Parts: sequence; C-alpha cells; structure tokens
Amino acid sequence: MNTKYSDLIDQTYYFPTEEFKVEGNELQFHGIDLMDLVREYGAPLKFTYLPKISENINKAKQWFAEALKKSDYKGSYNYCYCTKSSHFEHVLNEALKNDIHIETSSAVDIDIVENLKKKGKITDDTYVICNGFKRDTYISNIADLINEGHKNCIPIIDNYEEIDLLEEAIDDKFQIGIRIASEEEPKFEFYTSRLGIGYKNIVPFYNKQIRDNDQVELKMLHFFINTGIRDTAYYWNELLKCLKVYINLKRICPTLDSLNIGGGFPVKNSLAFDYDYKYMVEEIVNQIKIACDEAEVEVPNIFTEFGSFTVGESGGAIYEILYQKQQNDREKWNMINSSFITTLPDTWAISKKFVMLPVNRWGDEYERVLLGGLTCDSDDYYNSEQHTNAIYLPKYKKEKPLYIGFFNTGAYQDTIGGFGGLQHCLIPQPKQLLINRDENGELEVKLYSEQQEPEDFLKILGYNN
Repeated sequence: MNTKYSDLIDQTYYFPTEEFKVEGNELQFHGIDLMDLVREYGAPLKFTYLPKISENINKAKQWFAEALKKSDYKGSYNYCYCTKSSHFEHVLNEALKNDIHIETSSAVDIDIVENLKKKGKITDDTYVICNGFKRDTYISNIADLINEGHKNCIPIIDNYEEIDLLEEAIDDKFQIGIRIASEEEPKFEFYTSRLGIGYKNIVPFYNKQIRDNDQVELKMLHFFINTGIRDTAYYWNELLKCLKVYINLKRICPTLDSLNIGGGFPVKNSLAFDYDYKYMVEEIVNQIKIACDEAEVEVPNIFTEFGSFTVGESGGAIYEILYQKQQNDREKWNMINSSFITTLPDTWAISKKFVMLPVNRWGDEYERVLLGGLTCDSDDYYNSEQHTNAIYLPKYKKEKPLYIGFFNTGAYQDTIGGFGGLQHCLIPQPKQLLINRDENGELEVKLYSEQQEPEDFLKILGYNN
C-alpha cells in the first residue's frame, strides 16, 4: 500500500517538475536545498530567487519574437515591468539586466525611476509608462522627468482632466496614451472598470482635446483586463473591441503607433497548473494583425506590462509546523509559526492559492489537515485546492519537526503585508533572504533583513520614542 507523501504526489501529478525535485526526502527548489536554508537561518523565512526573474522575462520576449516572425508582423515588441508587483531595488536591478522598460502607478514610482537613472540602470531611451489616477505630486514628478529630457515617459490618460494638468506642468511637447475602461466580467460587482475612459468616448475625447493640441501627441492606446490574459470568450471579445477603437483612432491620428495590452500572464499556483503561454501570445499577435490588415491600417508596436509574471515565481516562504490541534473528529489543525494574513496576505484577502509542499519528510505517511496561523483571527488559515479541496501533509509528530513551503509568492505579498511595518497581532515579519548564482552557477545566499524584533513594533507604536 502506497502511504508515503511522495507516493501521493507521484500518483497525482507529473513530478519532478522544472522547479521541484526531492533528494533524500527533502525538497529542492531550482536546485536550492531548502532544508539547508532552514538549518542555517531557521524558520519562518522568506526568500527571493533572483535568476527566475530574468528567466521569465526572456521566456516572454522569446514567445513574442517567435510570434511576430510567424505572423510576419511589422511592429516591435516592448516588455515593461509593472513595478507595483515588487518595488525592491534587487528586483528592479535583476529585471533591468534584460533590456526592458518600466510601468509606474504612483508618484513615488517616479522617484524610483530617477534613482535608477542616476545609477545608470535606465536611460532616456527607457520607456516609462505612467498609469494610475494622477494628481498633484504624481503629475509634478512626471512633468519633472519629461522636462529633464526623458521623452519616452508616456503618461497614460485615466480621466478627462489629466491632459490639462500635464500641459500646465510640462514645458514642451509630450507624448501620451489613453487607457480604455474595459467592461468587467459579468460576475463582477460593477460593470465597467473605474480606470480609463469608455470605449465610445475615446474618439470624441481625442477630437476634442488632443487632435488640434500642438503640445500633445497621442502615441499609445492602453488595454487591460482585470482577470488577466486568458483563453476565454470574454477576453477575446474585449480585445476585439479594443482593436476597433485602435483602428478608428489610427485612421484619424497618424502619431498613434502603439498598443499596450497590459499585463495578466498567470503565475503557477499548483503542480497541476496548465497554461499555454506560447499559444496565447501567437493568437494575440495574430488577432491584432488580422484586424489591422482587414482595416488596412499599420499594425501597432506591442507593449506589455507583466508584473506578477515577472517576479511572482521568484518568491517563497518556509514555515515550521508548531503544533497540531484536533478540534473535532474530522478536523486537524496544523499551526504554523507565523501568520498567513501578514506574510501571504492574498491568501486572506482574495483567497489566492500558491504552490504548497512540505520541505522535508517526503518519505513519511501523510494525513489530511488544515493550516492555521498564529493570529487570534478566524480568517488566518489556508485551505488549498491543490489536493482536491484538501491539504495533505506528512503526519505531525512532535519529535520530528515538519517544515512547509509556499512557492511563487514573489508578487505583491511584501508590499501589501507592509514590509518593515506593523503586522496584524504584531506577529513578527520573517527574515528575508536573497538568492542568486555567480558566473559559475554557484548559489549565493544573502540575508536581506532580520526578523522583526519587539523593539521595532514599540518604536512604530510610539512607546520607545
């Protein structure tokens, strides 16, 4: 009878994968011995495996290069990193090694851009695509960047007043984009995105505020679907509606030469994850070319803004199972030595799933459990769909510590969780590791930040000021 945890995985999934393998009943992630990290640094801990960022960027660039060649597409492709997914310098430094561009969403993003320019990480040739609702400081920072000579800074117009605000602050002629307010899926609580300008209003808006404006040049149409790039009737319908707007604008606006299809490539959230990235890229490029060829207009240069896809699969978190609570005859709660709400807030806020696997004891018998965090909050738990609406882990044994890992957690979790600040119930933020490889492929592990101490919380709260 196959009762080991390793048997369960072998029977359920194709394993090992490109990311995971098991050596001596212990899990490895991209060749990293995770138990070695635990033995040296303890748990809980979080880590970022930097090479995965470059790997995913170059995968996407290759998919688009092949698709453009296959379709004989005459436009170019430009990869932008959506900084709000992770603003850390080590993330931007790794991403910018790969000849990419930047997408921003707030005023401080422009301060980061200025810092990167001073350090030579980006130049005036780097596109800075400025999304978001813009007022005061954001407008001022965008204007300063453009006035300093960064002509490839392109503010994306989100509402009718932004052009006037930008005109007042910018000295010379500047380029803009317009964001389409896409229609949301029927299951959403609202019908149209709060971001951007409605499909039917874009051409009239161009005619009224841009067409005869000598200071403003329309370069880009921006299109983004909140649910991401997926092979659904809804996505393809919205893309075709966007292309109709692009074609109508292009006929009256010769300077329009770019279509930004936003972000939305999914991140692996299960060993059973199945998504044909190559097919989706080819089909998007093909649909754009068909629509433009039929309308006899030039195809646009394509921009994307991949955030989660860029950085998500580089991150991980490791916890120790502290204790098991048998709450009734069916439910066993494995308590982790941290909190899901604070360290993986998307599991609590939007019921997001991550790849979850034990780090050690793969040769032990398994059991069905629930996972609970340390806070006194009933929502501090994780109930994965990875194993058919249940979680299976090696059986809890007090004398044999069990460690579990959550993987592909690199996007949003640290900023939403409030890195370096207060945490719910004052559960300490785990220590953070940066993992890289040298020119010989050898692992380099650096302690980026220590686990928070009580003194850190007391200072923030005013007790030690």
